[in-house]
Amino acid sequence: MSFTRDFDAHRAWRRAQAQRLHTLAQALAARDLLDAGLRERLERLQRQLDSDKVMVAFVAEFSRGKSELINAVFFAGYGRRIMPASAGRTTMCPTELGYDEAVPPCLRLLPIETRLQPQSLLEWRSAPERWERIDLDVNDPEQLARAIEKVAEVQRVPIEQARALGFWHDDAPEDNPLPGPDGLVEVPRWRHALINMAHPLLKQGLVVLDTPGLNAIGAEPELTVGLLPLAQAVVFVLAADAGVSKSDLALWREHLAPVAEGVDTRLVVLNKIDVLWDGLSTPDAIEAQLARQRATTAQVLGLQPEQVLAVSAQKGLLAKVRGDDALLGESRLLDFERALGDAVLQRQRDLLGGRVEAALAGVVAEVERGWRLRAREWQDQIEELEGLRGKNATVIAHMRRRIEQEQRDFDAGGMRIQALRSVHLKLLRELFQLLGNPSLHAGVNALAAALRQPGVKFGIRRTYGEAFAQLHATLEQAQRKAAEVQSMLQASFRSLNAEYGFALQLPGALDLSPFAAELREIERSHVQYLGLTNALRLAQAEYADRLAKAVLGRLKVVFDAATAEVESWNKAAAAQLDAQLRERRRHFARRLEAVHRIEAAAGSLEERIAELQAQRDAAAQDVQALRELLLDPSGVQRVDPPTSAAAGSGA
Repeated sequence: MSFTRDFDAHRAWRRAQAQRLHTLAQALAARDLLDAGLRERLERLQRQLDSDKVMVAFVAEFSRGKSELINAVFFAGYGRRIMPASAGRTTMCPTELGYDEAVPPCLRLLPIETRLQPQSLLEWRSAPERWERIDLDVNDPEQLARAIEKVAEVQRVPIEQARALGFWHDDAPEDNPLPGPDGLVEVPRWRHALINMAHPLLKQGLVVLDTPGLNAIGAEPELTVGLLPLAQAVVFVLAADAGVSKSDLALWREHLAPVAEGVDTRLVVLNKIDVLWDGLSTPDAIEAQLARQRATTAQVLGLQPEQVLAVSAQKGLLAKVRGDDALLGESRLLDFERALGDAVLQRQRDLLGGRVEAALAGVVAEVERGWRLRAREWQDQIEELEGLRGKNATVIAHMRRRIEQEQRDFDAGGMRIQALRSVHLKLLRELFQLLGNPSLHAGVNALAAALRQPGVKFGIRRTYGEAFAQLHATLEQAQRKAAEVQSMLQASFRSLNAEYGFALQLPGALDLSPFAAELREIERSHVQYLGLTNALRLAQAEYADRLAKAVLGRLKVVFDAATAEVESWNKAAAAQLDAQLRERRRHFARRLEAVHRIEAAAGSLEERIAELQAQRDAAAQDVQALRELLLDPSGVQRVDPPTSAAAGSGA
């Protein structure tokens, strides 16, 4: 299975990177170089690698074979269908498949009636007692499939209730469900489903999002506002014989076209190509027909031709279950799996790998600055002790008093450092206030109030634009304050370096522009919900409230991430100062210890000089080994434990 192999390779890569960071942290700690800032950076990267999730969202109108495609790619190993995909049985509610080791294998279902209540999906996730739970036996395919069939359940309700739930639209009667003789219409029984199971791919961090058709997606803004934009890949499934229908195009334009900006990780699957295997067309004629359909689909959807693939999910599943390689090749399922692996996993490796390499480059610079400072202090101490050769006890005592006075002067300078910290913390608090929840709510309160007004929302686009303009202004103000913090610390570090011989340097620029870009993406991807085509839906108080909460929830993620970035940057800067203050105090202690030893036994002078020279030489070897470890992933095992001479003096 191509995608399974690719995902296994991705997991192995993540493990190798995590092991690299772990080995590096151990090596730095053994050399007393792992200060709080470096530890925080390495642990943060470690958490990102350990908790890395790859979400693939499958989107389609009904009866396109989307659930069958999920079965073929991810669940063929069970030897049968797991997701409901037979005639008349299909996924009716958004369904997430993932793995959380803290939760037993189960299916959780949120009743559709919760749409009539004000809580968002995110809030409902924190209320497990409101979900119906069914335990799953992942070793029993029959029980697993029977349980998961519940995501296909429907119920019959009056038209008024269907309208309130978002499944009946007076402005689009052609899309409404057909009333029965009793006047009732069919709607999904469940609002959202969460499947937690220890499938090998899910355990490795894969999350599969199975979404139903246009009506279900459009009625749940939190899905398209909060989940789809987070997916590493979106797979849009069409019928190969029909191409892009009117409802397909509406689904694409309203919900999927805005998803991608920059790197496009959308794939379109023309499914059910086996309907063209009618025995009356030659293979060449079928191939030509598929090529035309792919080219036309790409043109209509504004994609590159290679983003459109032709597949038979049903034949691919059958081929995997039977072990029929010839049929598997004809189904072209492996072509899709390879494209999915390239689109998702390579991009994710590039993203995570870039973060790792950027962080390690910063660690290289910081470690080498620390080593240079230590090497200079070793050399100063060696020269200081060499100057005592042949001197009498009076000269040695005078040197001890001079070192003690230098130590007292340095300790007295601590008041100045504390004053600098006070100014720094004041600026930092102001920055955190700008990024905190009060600022966020101030920016969206007017938008939320406008969305929650009853009736048609005239002027909502203008209110939306004004709200985001205020949020952009807040981020710009935060960036200016961040520059002020950085400028203040830069001047302080320069002064301390000059006065105390430190080697302080800021850990790169505090740049909030990535969060401004995310803010622009949120603004751009949500604006389609404010147009005329959505006017009547926006007039419904429940829908407008859900949209407001969905937008606020995603904005909160951005501002929380910006706050975390500032905290990490600040911790790296503060930890560097703490480390060099601590090292300078150790330096005074080592100098005084050497003089006391020489006063007690004159013969120990040459021994101490030789000891310092050995430590300096061992340090030079250590820093070279660390440099190789930092810059060369294959060198993870080449770093030896620190030499006894280096370890013995706290060097």
